[in-house]
Amino acid sequence: MSMIGLIQRVSTAKVDVAGETIGAIEQGLLCLIGVRRGATASDVERLATRLLRYRVFPDAEGRMNRSVQDIRGGLLLVPQFTLAADTRSGNRASFSTAAPPEQARAHFEALVTRLQRADQVCVQTGRFGADMQVSLVNDGPVTFWLEP
Repeated sequence: MSMIGLIQRVSTAKVDVAGETIGAIEQGLLCLIGVRRGATASDVERLATRLLRYRVFPDAEGRMNRSVQDIRGGLLLVPQFTLAADTRSGNRASFSTAAPPEQARAHFEALVTRLQRADQVCVQTGRFGADMQVSLVNDGPVTFWLEP
């Protein structure tokens, strides 16, 4: 449980920083990515594989049997520190379980690099450490929590 991908099937999604769109996709997956302490290169590889192959898009019968690669869709990867929070007690999140920023950035960038090498997907990103505004049209709605 050291990396988290909260994915949403979208018809469109974009991320803005300071009023400028820095990443946008049409049909595909918006992927909010959190990194906990103890994340490894193996976690990066496993999450990348799951993001590419997870079947959330409808086939001819309307069943979720197609992946983002199958539909030649987009991946919009947005680093999200708050996903790594410990929310088990109290009324305020604790971030003691989150990876240190430099480690989280390295794992996020490794994930982006790995996914950019994949065939049949367009990869866009948010900006690590930035104040981002994310807009999306969740198709379904379909949302899943993935862990390597």
